[in-house]
Amino acid sequence: MKRVKFGAFLAPHHPIGEHPMLQFQRDVDLAAQLDRLGLDEFWCGEHHSTGWEVIASPEMFLAAVAQRTQRIRLGTGVVSLPYHHPFNVAQRMVQLDHMSGGRAIFGSGPGALPSDAYTLGIDPMVQRDRQDEALGVIRRLLAGEERFSHQSDWFTLNDARLQLLPLQEELPCAVASMVSPSGMTLAGKHGVGVLSIGSASTAGLQALTTQWSFAEEAAEKAGNAVDRRNWRVVLSWHLAESREQAEREARDGLMRWHNEYTVGTLMRPGAEVFSSPADAVHQTARVDGSAAVIGTPDELVAKIRELQELTGGFGTVIGFIHDWANPEATARSWDLLARYVVPEVNGFLDGYRESQRHVIENRDSFERAGKAVLNKIMENERAAQAFGEEANAQTSMPAHHAPKSGG
Repeated sequence: MKRVKFGAFLAPHHPIGEHPMLQFQRDVDLAAQLDRLGLDEFWCGEHHSTGWEVIASPEMFLAAVAQRTQRIRLGTGVVSLPYHHPFNVAQRMVQLDHMSGGRAIFGSGPGALPSDAYTLGIDPMVQRDRQDEALGVIRRLLAGEERFSHQSDWFTLNDARLQLLPLQEELPCAVASMVSPSGMTLAGKHGVGVLSIGSASTAGLQALTTQWSFAEEAAEKAGNAVDRRNWRVVLSWHLAESREQAEREARDGLMRWHNEYTVGTLMRPGAEVFSSPADAVHQTARVDGSAAVIGTPDELVAKIRELQELTGGFGTVIGFIHDWANPEATARSWDLLARYVVPEVNGFLDGYRESQRHVIENRDSFERAGKAVLNKIMENERAAQAFGEEANAQTSMPAHHAPKSGG
């Protein structure tokens, strides 16, 4: 069985009202917790408006995270390439890779918020083409190609070459994918990985069945190859020891996030306000085709296995970080993921269970071992006397760690 990696994605989606400095600090604390729990990847985004999504520089944020973590890989999820000169993006990624000890992943996108593009005077119709163009240039720079020039209608490079290359021999790259084929097609064209952010919605989840084929077709056309191990699927969840507890912890924050942000701020087409916290949980996690899990670790295990079957397989499950629950309950949710979901999905416990079954099913062998120990005791007069006193006339002794008989 191929193992699945696990990670987290921080947009972030923080309700307005808390001190921004404390939000940043708590996000770094969470990244440090996920590192201790053994998660594989931590991603954060770039946004410049809406009041809820407040990280303007993922590279700067991840550099801070790098100082508090040891092994977790750090991904820009994503740098909005039309907003930046490609040479500067390449240099910032190289610096992050060195500052993190070779743990950087370069994730890019066209820019998710129309309000950001409007502020910067960028026509939304050109954003995806600009991402495509910039990504090609950045990958040439990261690869250390000889000096080259590039003339575009929005940036210029003259005899460009990076003076410092990434610490990693090949810095991994990924592009964001929503519901449309554009992200997957771009990944195939450039032969890079995919961060399927759209899978966190019901529509995006349903689109996963055909999404990977777009990447494969584009890769074949461009003479590249894509690997499902570099496909990251984003899901939303909140876990607790019981479904009822998970619902109590998440329902109010979930309703606020959806009503105030998704509907009230983004005004996402087709999204309607939830009528109550109970309705929020039902519509998000209880209807057929739900993209979120609000419940127990076992429910998330079942959802991931369902997705594996639906998609044909992927490399990494990325949990969407949100403020549905308070910080303490959120931390417990990630702890439950690491303790129960990760090992179950990856078969880490299969050997334990097989060993337990073997002991139970081979009781005769262990009883014979116990008799062998008893015989040796009885061969020594003083040992037999002491054993008799301690056992209070007991006539048999189980082997070390042998299962006790019932009754």
